[in-house]
Amino acid sequence: MTNFISKQATLIFNPHAGFWEWRQLVDEVAHFWQQRGWQVNVQPTAYAGHATALARAAAAAHHGLVFAVGGDGTLNEVANGLVHSETVLAFLPVGTANSFARELGGPRPNLLNPKWLLDTSMTLTTGSIQRVDMGRCNNDRYWLLWASAGIDAFVVDQIEPRSKLFKRMGPAGYLAKALLALPTFSGIQATVTVDDLSVTDDFLLINVSNCRMFAGGELHLNTYGLLDDGLFEVWLFRGSDWPDVLRYTVEIGLQQHASNPNVQKISGRHVTITTATPQPFQLDGERSGTTPFTCEIMPGVLRLLTPSTAPADLFCKPGQMLRL
Repeated sequence: MTNFISKQATLIFNPHAGFWEWRQLVDEVAHFWQQRGWQVNVQPTAYAGHATALARAAAAAHHGLVFAVGGDGTLNEVANGLVHSETVLAFLPVGTANSFARELGGPRPNLLNPKWLLDTSMTLTTGSIQRVDMGRCNNDRYWLLWASAGIDAFVVDQIEPRSKLFKRMGPAGYLAKALLALPTFSGIQATVTVDDLSVTDDFLLINVSNCRMFAGGELHLNTYGLLDDGLFEVWLFRGSDWPDVLRYTVEIGLQQHASNPNVQKISGRHVTITTATPQPFQLDGERSGTTPFTCEIMPGVLRLLTPSTAPADLFCKPGQMLRL
């Protein structure tokens, strides 16, 4: 049995991702894979949702591999186009934060290393294919990393969409603008139902996690999360005073948040979040609407090309070793 349904590939490239112009590196990556026997079609995106349409067309044409070249938002769009297909997704990060790249332990954008994107490709050639879970919301949108309401969704709603000029400031610019928005946030009154358990309180953050990293990959929120166990971990951070956000951030950084009595983790397969007033929520770092919303886990619906740098304990099921 071969790993891929064909040796045709689509490279979907978001030209607006990240803090630099990456087109030359993208062309080098296409050449890298062509040298390994792939027919690579480079497709830049032109509008929001375009990556999903391009990925869906590639899957319909039985392409074996689709590269998502962008940030976590581009990754989300491409994954939405490939869900339930046999086409394999490979992530080449060129975004501002690239949380999923940190999840997989691979190289991230680095102007001091002009070959970093080729390094990433090399880690993919020695990796494996894993079937991973995704979340699906009642708006029929799938997500790979998180669904979240509270302070992070509030910040995303305040900041996105960002201009290319603002993206050139990198993570530091995003953080600065987030800190400016923080004092205007005062928590949300919500009821969170995970399977048959309901919790009602004031929350600063409600995070439904399918991965380990958070906040652009800067924090290990969900340290022992697995990408293929058929479960969400729902993190509830109680409170209504914005300075507590800073305290929680420090605790997460020190890996002490799980012992805080105002923090609760619940595992489950189906989550509903309702709020006293409509509140923004985000999926994989992208604005996605307002509460209420529900989401359910969809086990093994995406084939992911996982680099050799990925932690071995990120999955509970064996992957398929590559034969490139």
